[in-house]
Amino acid sequence: MKTGIIDVGGGLRGIYAVGIFDFCMDRNIRFDVGIGVSAGSANLSSFASGQRGRNFKFYTEYAFRSRYMSLGNFIFKGSFVDLDYVYGTLSNSDGEYPLDYPTLRDDGMDFRVVATDAVTGRAKYFDKSDIVQDDYGIMKASSAIPFVCRPYEINGVPYFDGALGDPVPVAKAFELGCDRVILILTKPEAEIRSPKNDEKVADRIRKKYPAAADSLCKRAERYNEGVALAQKYAREGKALILSPDDTCGVDTLKKSRRSLLRLYDKGYGDALKIPEFLGSCG
Repeated sequence: MKTGIIDVGGGLRGIYAVGIFDFCMDRNIRFDVGIGVSAGSANLSSFASGQRGRNFKFYTEYAFRSRYMSLGNFIFKGSFVDLDYVYGTLSNSDGEYPLDYPTLRDDGMDFRVVATDAVTGRAKYFDKSDIVQDDYGIMKASSAIPFVCRPYEINGVPYFDGALGDPVPVAKAFELGCDRVILILTKPEAEIRSPKNDEKVADRIRKKYPAAADSLCKRAERYNEGVALAQKYAREGKALILSPDDTCGVDTLKKSRRSLLRLYDKGYGDALKIPEFLGSCG
């Protein structure tokens, strides 16, 4: 049985998934395929590198630094979240909390990162061959929220957040040969995504990146369709959906340590469903 796990990200709400991955590391649960979208790519990279507690520190300590995210960053650098600080200054081999790249590289999990080509608006699926020591550009590209961040360039191609192109890559996981999939959502499963806010942001990038703007306008529809597909597979016993019953007041860029800790605990507790699901699938 080939097992995949998908982390759809969601900014600071991604701490819910951190709780799930910490549980998996505590129980020595591994996966054959891991697909990360936006912040989910960072969560999965630390999971693949076996660095329990690393992501927790990023969410509960580093995220509160103005260099990480702030209005000053937006004014002076054009990006509210300084992706070079997060995935470079902090994460490089000489950084404050380096990513263990050799372990990530040698880990057996097929690790994929989703970004969105800002010119075509189509999803781009990167893999570990696109990562080298101290060059974590694919995570920066996957996490470049439109308007909040400038698009991040890789090989001359600008990329936005992976959630524009494929917000819930369940179909991709099965396309990669998975027999069963665990999907981590960072909003309640029953919550239907609305395109209203996306359309407002799309208007701000449409002049320069019309295809990306169109893709952003379709994100809600794609998200809802992806969740519906996962629910279909769940009814067939091929998928497990993990999602918080509420987000504890945590939003994409809203900071509250108390709320973050509560959401982390929800993730750790909900991960108890994983061993039962894996056992029931044989």
